[in-house]
This record gives sequence, C-alpha cells and structure tokens, in this order.
Amino acid sequence: MILILEANTDPHGAEYKKLMDALANLPNIKSRVHTVHGAQQTLTEVYLIGDTAGLLIEEMRSLPTVERVVKVSQPYRVLGRHKDDHRATSFEYNGVRFAQDNLHVFAGLCAVSTPEHVEAMMRALRDNGQVCTRMGAYKPRTSPYSFQGHGKDCLPYVFRLAGQYGIKVIAMEITHDTHVEEIRDALRETGHPTGVMLQIGTRNIQNFELLKSVGRQQDFPVLLKRGFGITLEESLNAAEYLASEGNRNVVFCLRGMKTNMSDPHRNFVDFSHVPVVHRLTRMPVCVDPSHSVGSRDVAPDGILDVFHVTAQGVIAGANMVLVDFHPEPAKALVDGPQALTLQELPRFLEDVRIAREAYEKRVALAGKSASG
Repeated sequence: MILILEANTDPHGAEYKKLMDALANLPNIKSRVHTVHGAQQTLTEVYLIGDTAGLLIEEMRSLPTVERVVKVSQPYRVLGRHKDDHRATSFEYNGVRFAQDNLHVFAGLCAVSTPEHVEAMMRALRDNGQVCTRMGAYKPRTSPYSFQGHGKDCLPYVFRLAGQYGIKVIAMEITHDTHVEEIRDALRETGHPTGVMLQIGTRNIQNFELLKSVGRQQDFPVLLKRGFGITLEESLNAAEYLASEGNRNVVFCLRGMKTNMSDPHRNFVDFSHVPVVHRLTRMPVCVDPSHSVGSRDVAPDGILDVFHVTAQGVIAGANMVLVDFHPEPAKALVDGPQALTLQELPRFLEDVRIAREAYEKRVALAGKSASG
C-alpha cells in the first residue's frame, strides 16, 4: 500500500509526526518514505510493507497529511502501475524530460576513443539538433584482454566537449559504485557542463549490491538494460531494486535476448515488449538496436537492419533510442562493425521521426476507436 501525502508536507511538522506515530503502531508493517523533489513542489510517498491486506483504504486516507491511498496490485511496488494509480510516468533531468509519451535519441560512441572522435560526434549531434548522447568510459568485456575503456581519464574532456556543443545528458555505463564518485568528481572539476545518466549493463543487472548502491544516490538517473538471459520479470525486479532504495528516475532498456535463434543478428530482438513494460510499470522504455543487430547488414530494400529494428521499437512506442555511431568505425575500439557513420546520422534521425509519426497516428486511431 502507498500513502501519497499532501504536496510540500513538512517532514518535521507535527502532523507528519502524528502520521508516522500511527504507522509505527500498525502490527507487522514497516514503512519506507520516498521524497520526490519536483520543480514546483515536493511530494512524499510512504510505502507500507508487510501484512497490509487487512488495512482499510478509508482509514489510511483519514490519517494526517494523507491525500491519496494506492493499493498495490503489481509485484513492482514503487515503479509498477497499480489500480487507480495516476502518478506521473515522467521525470526531468538537466532540462530534459523523460516520459512514456515522448522520445529521445542517444546516438554516440559505444566506447570513447580519442578527444577528436568525441568532438566530431558532439559536433554532428549539435548540427542535427540533438542534446543527448552515449559515451562509454567503462566497458565490461567478455575477454580480460579486450579494451575496457579509458575510465576516469577521459571524463574531463568528454564533459567539457559536451558542454561546448550543448549536450545535456550523456548515457554512460558504470560497472562499480566507485565509478559514480569518479563521474561526480569529474563533473565538479569541469563545472557541471552537462548531465550523466548512469547506465547499468546487461551483465550487471543482477549485481544487487551495485543496484542498491546506485539506487541510494539520487543525483543521476539510471538507464537499466534488460538481462540478456533472464526473464522480463527478473529484469523489472532489478529496476525495483533501484527504486526501493530511493532512485525512481529509471529508464528500462530492451537490448535483445541472447539465444541461438537470433542468428544472423547478435541478439534476438525483444522490442515487442515496449508496450508490455509500459503496461506493467511507469518507466520510460529505451531500445538498443545496435546491440540487438550487431552488424551493418542491409536488406534488399536498401535499408540497414539497424534502421529496421529501430523503427520496430519506435513504432511500438519506445521513448529512447540508444545507438552506436562513430566518426571512423574502422578505428572504433569497441563494436566498430555495428557502428553507423556520421554521414548516416541525418537519415537515421529522419527515419526515427517517420516511425514516431506513425506511432502517434496509431495512438490517435486507437483513441478514436475507443471514443466511438
């Protein structure tokens, strides 16, 4: 059960104390408080955990400062969509709004190579009206002998160049909780010219201590990639780990499933789950066509498989696209064969726009059918 308190409730006030005293006297129930600081107001939600079946909604609503009561109807307590639950499906970070009703493209380098490549990527994004990107500083690899990223050494010039070219949010994978501090220190050192969305990759989705650590910080939103060999339910529970620790600014990423049935693609594309995640949770949904396809193969119609797969996700309602580009793919240190070129960026963005327009027309058609 979730108690949604009146906006701007004072956590030190007498009414709030009365509420918490009342909750403390409920048998076999623990309470966990989550505070959301918005641009206009602060919202407080109290999650009741334990034997809540016998609690009456009317009685809970009558407690001091309680505005609404939500009965939990999904296993995902914090991020799930519950009956009569009309809480927002969006959050804002560094001037960019992430929601289930809009779309952002995060085109960039799977792995940072040189400052020159970073600058060329940032310039191309600015020239094409983009304010988000992906930049890999820490790269988990299957082989211990493969390049694993420049780490903290590249952060200062990546962040300075992002500020120079108007990039507001960088999706950046981390593999250890110390990386969060390194990113925070580099942002402080460079004067906070940009923002970072922490990315937790498919290999770490069940690294529960990392999830809890990242969930406890609320400076950075999180992009969580679905596990490549576990169920959707297990992956959504990983997102719940983040939210249960306090960070609910989570985007869920579909990146393909590992199976021999995916051939010739690198992974079996799972973008049909975009509306499923929308239905089960309040998280925006990202698709990663680059790691799903893993090549630059072209269909007989002249369209790259990466373009086709991206369109599948967007036309199903995806809210974010994470895609690899590189100024010189042959010189890319990671996943060069699947990277798109900067010359292909305008066409890719136009293709995404066409797919998004088709999705919006489908939504409008569904609305007409429902009202008719």
